[in-house]
Amino acid sequence: MISVIIPIYNEEQNILPMYARMAEVFDKLNVKREYIYVNDGSEDDSEHVIKRLAKQHADVKYINFSRNFGHQVAVSAGLDKAEGDKVVMIDADGQDPPEVIEELYLKSLEGFEVVYAKRESRKGESAMKIATAKWFYRVLNRITSFEIPLDTGDFRIMDRKVVDQLINMPEHHKFLRGQISWIGFNQTYVSFKRDERMSGETGYTYSRMIRLALDGITSFSNWPLRIATISGFVFSFIGFILILYTLYSKYYSETYQAGWASQMITLIFIGGIQLIGIGIIGEYISRMNENIKGRPLYIVKDSNISDASD
Repeated sequence: MISVIIPIYNEEQNILPMYARMAEVFDKLNVKREYIYVNDGSEDDSEHVIKRLAKQHADVKYINFSRNFGHQVAVSAGLDKAEGDKVVMIDADGQDPPEVIEELYLKSLEGFEVVYAKRESRKGESAMKIATAKWFYRVLNRITSFEIPLDTGDFRIMDRKVVDQLINMPEHHKFLRGQISWIGFNQTYVSFKRDERMSGETGYTYSRMIRLALDGITSFSNWPLRIATISGFVFSFIGFILILYTLYSKYYSETYQAGWASQMITLIFIGGIQLIGIGIIGEYISRMNENIKGRPLYIVKDSNISDASD
């Protein structure tokens, strides 16, 4: 059986068309499937659309969150409840064409535990968003000790053994594509052309993208901390040189004037570096604090899956 996890946030217009497209794919493959819709606190009529769909089709399951917990957490909730031998992760907006699932599935039968969809092009997205995404993944690859596939999202198919490992990784600040790469196993990709949204507006604003980027960096790299440490040594050395220069100017230079402007500029500059270092350390401590609290990753309001509360 294949489980399909579909996180939902304000996608009422896309739910039914996407279901019809996915059903056509699985009918062609002739495999048993379940669709797990995770409603991440939608503010439109998505919840009721999903419930009506579940009444009409026995293969439709749903989880309704008590509020918005975020895309990565919604996918994680679906992973927790998926029963399939293989699991597909796909968004509901149609940008990831469900027809590509057939290619992913057939490729996985060649012995790959993970087959991800690699974007050749991205329709309907601004040049700014495309450029920042491209830059981020290449930088992240440089600062991590393992390779995270470039130009990919969460759209992929995974073997049961990979899903079980993901479930055993309980950190609150999820970056699933990084976690899946870290787990290892045999991984490959199929290429596809990403479509425009079928309708509606994306829930992935720039602020959410920045938070996801921070989660990715802090979860899989100590590089920012190293930069803060190296900067501390570099500017301490510069400060030591300035102290020597100040003493020389005071006792041996005839042009010495107490409190000249450059000294104030230096103090402000070094103080700014210190604050940046403290901020970076604070980001890591904040994430550690979230995990130490032991709060549930998400809260389920209702579901048609037994024992769905965590």
